Amino acid sequence: MKKIALLLVIIGALNWLLIGVFGWDIVAAIFGGDPTPATSMFSRIIYSIVGLAGIYSIRFLFDDQVTADNDNH
Repeated sequence: MKKIALLLVIIGALNWLLIGVFGWDIVAAIFGGDPTPATSMFSRIIYSIVGLAGIYSIRFLFDDQVTADNDNH
């Protein structure tokens, strides 16, 4: 369950990165809505920072496997 929640958070953060950098909302494009919302530059900076944090968080999906391998040695 933790991995699914983390994966959803990462997907959401990557969507925010797309909004911040390109002004394009992939979730709205797929599921309906305005895929190019008008946002302020400050909002786009915040979206981009959250998106970069999502990219960084991808590594946490694999932490349990690395820890388990290290415990066995």
